Amino acid sequence: MIKTVSFILLLALSFAAAAQISDPNAQSVDPNGKTGDQPDIPGTFVLELGLNNALNAPERFDLGLWGSRTLNVYYQYEIRIMESKFSIVPGIGLSLERFKFKNGAILGYENDSLKLLLPDETPMTGLKKTQMINNYIDIPLELRFSTNPSDPGRSFKVAVGGRIGYMYDAFSKLKYEDDGQTKTLKDKQDWNLTRLRYGVSAKIGLGNFNLFGYYNLTPLFEEGKGPGEGGVVNDFQTVTIGVSLSAF
Repeated sequence: MIKTVSFILLLALSFAAAAQISDPNAQSVDPNGKTGDQPDIPGTFVLELGLNNALNAPERFDLGLWGSRTLNVYYQYEIRIMESKFSIVPGIGLSLERFKFKNGAILGYENDSLKLLLPDETPMTGLKKTQMINNYIDIPLELRFSTNPSDPGRSFKVAVGGRIGYMYDAFSKLKYEDDGQTKTLKDKQDWNLTRLRYGVSAKIGLGNFNLFGYYNLTPLFEEGKGPGEGGVVNDFQTVTIGVSLSAF
């Protein structure tokens, strides 16, 4: 996750530096006619930090608050609708999610059925942290209202929209202690997770700072293939709430 985000941020800074070097005295002009000293780069880079929660999940899917988080890195381009205060904002980027199990549960299979196994039900000892990590390529789309489109850095904004994403990577991560040393074990597989997901989102904020919420309309795991308890399979959704910061 750190390497991926660092690469994206480095790429964004390289574009900004190139724009400034090419014409250090030039002022940028946005599609609405505003000029400024920002790099002349079309669109906006967005960084979102959020906390994940599961709705109607089985009892063993017990998440730690701060350890279950999302990092979204998007590039978005705002298209103003005529001379109105409304705009359409498509984008593309990465969504990096993690779910930390507060009870130390471990994903595993029993008779081809996915289970959440508690530490005393596994041969693992010295467990310190267990997580499930899912990474997606996302395509977000927003309908945005801005009180002052000619000055987006000082405008109050409200947006509604959605996202569609494809999971390109998933694994569970265990941190445990062995002979006085802390070790990490990664088990890379899809864990019956839903690969193609979609959901609805909303934002509200001022200038480059917004609060956002995202509700996943598709179940986290494939329908009928999630972790079950007592012979009952639970299909459940997730929700993410956090802050959104934009630049350029």
